[in-house]
Amino acid sequence: MNSDSTLRENLLNELIKKAKQNGADAADAILLHNTNLSAACRFGKLEDVQRAESQDLGLRVFIGCQQAYVATSNTSKPALKELIERGISMVRAVPEDPYCGLADQSILATEIPFLNIVDKVNPTAEALLKSAQEAEDSALTIKGITNSEGGEAAYSLTSATLATSNGFSGSYELTRHSLSVSVLAGSGTEMERDYEYSISCHKNDLISPKELGYSAGQKATRRLGAKKAKSGQMSVIFDPRVSNSLLQHLSSAISGAAIARSTSFMIDQLEKPVFNEGIDIFDEPHKLKGLRSRPFDGEGVGGVKRKIVDNGKLTSWLLDSRSGRQLKMSSTGHASRSTSGAPSPAPTNLYIGAGPINSKRLIEDIKEGVYITELIGMGVNNVTGDYSRGASGFMIQNGEITYPVSEITIAGNLKSMFRELTPANDLEFRFGIDTPTIRIDGMTVAGT
Repeated sequence: MNSDSTLRENLLNELIKKAKQNGADAADAILLHNTNLSAACRFGKLEDVQRAESQDLGLRVFIGCQQAYVATSNTSKPALKELIERGISMVRAVPEDPYCGLADQSILATEIPFLNIVDKVNPTAEALLKSAQEAEDSALTIKGITNSEGGEAAYSLTSATLATSNGFSGSYELTRHSLSVSVLAGSGTEMERDYEYSISCHKNDLISPKELGYSAGQKATRRLGAKKAKSGQMSVIFDPRVSNSLLQHLSSAISGAAIARSTSFMIDQLEKPVFNEGIDIFDEPHKLKGLRSRPFDGEGVGGVKRKIVDNGKLTSWLLDSRSGRQLKMSSTGHASRSTSGAPSPAPTNLYIGAGPINSKRLIEDIKEGVYITELIGMGVNNVTGDYSRGASGFMIQNGEITYPVSEITIAGNLKSMFRELTPANDLEFRFGIDTPTIRIDGMTVAGT
């Protein structure tokens, strides 16, 4: 533990101590410090440089079955004294919640594992600008690229500290490097746009600027000449860039908060087969270099790698302490929180295990289908599972990806979509929620 971490933990523990002295039965506090730096260019010229630092502190106090949370960016003694007074005043005025409270002491993290999520590289604005320029230059060399929305490189460092009145105190840091570029191909009403981006904890794990720009340019030019798609029931292939949205829908549906409120289409599916046999889905909070890795959750609970779906069967909800109590279960270590609100369940590094075949074989028996590279809108009903989203991509004919299509709608129901889901073997860990290429048969495709 470094000296800054010690100071932050001491600050929070002292705050909690004073909150209890002022009438709180229990309390926890979180302190977040963020440093962000970014540089953007367009046609090689600097467009924007931003640097920001922020610090936010959140205090949650309990009296009996009542809780309240207050936040501030000022950590001076007078400001913290006022924060405590405000919190105590608020908690006495709110209704009782029989499920609120700190996490059980028995499941609190007792050690901080090494996750390798901090990069010692602290880039300058000039270095970020150079990366953005290289990526954009590479994209602009692709024949058919006629315009640019620019390139951007960014870096962030986040320090998170949490303390609770039942004995937990811990800190960790994480860094993020990112690089993106967006370009246009064609001209007039026939222009098409596409992009590429990369994000990682360590700069050396980013896609190189040249490769990233080349990919963005190639993707944009491939979309030229888009036609209307055919309509009907057919197989849909989700590119890895968009297939992870299916896991995002799953994580929302198995969130303990949604299950406890009976607002999920998965409410009666625990311990039942919801995917094909052979499908495994993992949540791994301690994954090395994981974009969503953390040594403990927003309540101080130490997480473990879980097989959320085992051979097609749903084995677990995503629970924080409150939703766990509502469902008469224990927290699974999935509490996520900001400084100004109560914890709520959210996944960490969530991914579908790679399937047995490559993406080419996944497509080769499709007589007619669509390959989706972009999804538009959020037409998903978490209560019923009904799914309808705008999309663009390519037609598949006789096992081959053929001409580009746009302005299409794909629809189905997530329950049946999950049962029809087949993953390829091209899983890469790029986004924090990751999936390989995915095939789903029997979806409704509508050209417009």
